[in-house]
Amino acid sequence: MEQRAIAILSLLLIVSLVATVSFNGPIWVPVALALLTALAIYDRVQRKHSILRNFPFVGRGRWIIERIRPFIQQYVIESDTGGAPIQRMFRNIVYQRAKNSLETIPFGTQLDTYQEGYEWIGHSLSANEVDNIDCSPRVTIGGPACKQPYSASILNISAMSYGSLSKNAILALNKGARKGGFYHNTGEGGLSPYHLKHGGDIVWQIGTGYFGCRTDDGNFDPEQFKQNALRESVKMIEIKLSQGAKPGHGGILPAHKNSPEIAKIRGVEPYTQVDSPARHSAFKTPLEMMDFIQQLRELSGGKPIGIKLALGRRSEFVAMCKAMVDSGISPDFVTVDGGEGGTGAAPLEYSNSIGTPLKEALAFVDDILTGYGLRDAIKVIASGKIITGFHITKHIALGADICNSARGMMLALGCVQSLSCNTNKCPTGVATQDESLAKGLVVEDKFERVYSFHKRTVHVTADIISSVGLAHTDQLNRAHIFRRVNQETVKRYDQIYPIIGHGAFLQGMVPEHYRLDVEEASANSFVPRVQLTSVDQNETFIPIAVVGENNGSK
Repeated sequence: MEQRAIAILSLLLIVSLVATVSFNGPIWVPVALALLTALAIYDRVQRKHSILRNFPFVGRGRWIIERIRPFIQQYVIESDTGGAPIQRMFRNIVYQRAKNSLETIPFGTQLDTYQEGYEWIGHSLSANEVDNIDCSPRVTIGGPACKQPYSASILNISAMSYGSLSKNAILALNKGARKGGFYHNTGEGGLSPYHLKHGGDIVWQIGTGYFGCRTDDGNFDPEQFKQNALRESVKMIEIKLSQGAKPGHGGILPAHKNSPEIAKIRGVEPYTQVDSPARHSAFKTPLEMMDFIQQLRELSGGKPIGIKLALGRRSEFVAMCKAMVDSGISPDFVTVDGGEGGTGAAPLEYSNSIGTPLKEALAFVDDILTGYGLRDAIKVIASGKIITGFHITKHIALGADICNSARGMMLALGCVQSLSCNTNKCPTGVATQDESLAKGLVVEDKFERVYSFHKRTVHVTADIISSVGLAHTDQLNRAHIFRRVNQETVKRYDQIYPIIGHGAFLQGMVPEHYRLDVEEASANSFVPRVQLTSVDQNETFIPIAVVGENNGSK
């Protein structure tokens, strides 16, 4: 085959040369054939690619097809219920709401309602008129120790840093948040001028790199934190413990991306690689974390302080709750990031196989906070592929108070799910630092789309709860949502995730499915107090190794 391709191209080259000389034909034909023949000969002698050595020139079709495959898949082959990570029908609804265009669908659902995992909400014959309820419900965040509680929308912009997104994308998101009255989470990349320019409400996220409140050696700087935290537009502070896209994995800012502007925002040296640790240096135990929360609360003038985590080892969150009980200090909110969370770039194994999915994580966090009598003072925020009004409704029913969306907001900006976030070549100018691409995103147009997507999605959420006979999302609970477990069985959420009594764990009433987690947890250490195997036949725990003492934690 390798000789055949070269022979055919050579023959065509000779014929074209003869035709050009004899009949005064166009010169570009033999020139083009000469270049193709040279390329085929090069392919034959190179040693890096077996396909090109065996199939010179012809083998290059493989790379061409690979390059255009995502576009063919998305625009020609993909069905409305297909597409990953966000299905086409969800992408379409974002575009329609963002553009204020027709958002209804004809002829019924395309979903298989008898497929395992299908979920729905039970409506009521005592439904309310949507016009008679608050169509922009809000939730107040701030526990007893909070001096500046914040009234949050039920849908907000999830954490996305400047550097991951372009400056125009950040500007449009923040201006949309300002107009719509919802908050914009900065991500761990720090407070950029683009987050602050339009005055939208900000949740400032503090990661392990402490960008924006960092000493020269990478540790927490209280004075820098205080200066930024006291800004008027900063409404809440979120301590990032981990994220769903790559939990337990510190971020890396490559030297070539660390421009002087980025370096100034993050408080690092330009053109150097900056590695964010996998864990915080400001605290090492759950009790120390509570002290850190109290320190941030005081430095910020009493603004709400929260934590964000992707649930990993469950006993670690129990340990945090034990520390809250023992210290009397607790965060004002907990953001639960599902393992299905997305980011611009993450190892495949981290995206696919690390971190608890949102439903299970959300139910667990809600249950543990409730079991330790903490839930009333701590609001729970859900984050992970939340796009539609029903997504908001079911996650609030499961245990959240409000929701964050990252990819939904990116789609509202014009993202087409080209899956090129990690290449710096985003064609819509959303996830890129290439100025020539970023300028294609017009802030004055896109902020209106962000505003419209948020407004219409929140209104649909209000419409849904009115159909259930409720007046506010805080009246939702697990009894409202149904799931088809298999072809023969349908269960409500409260049957799949049984409801825990308030303060039940403090009275020793720990359900069997949480007993191992509670036994392992200690307020003095994130490392499990006792490594445990499964329960033996006599229903006693079999310890492997004691790694810490409980020290009286309940």
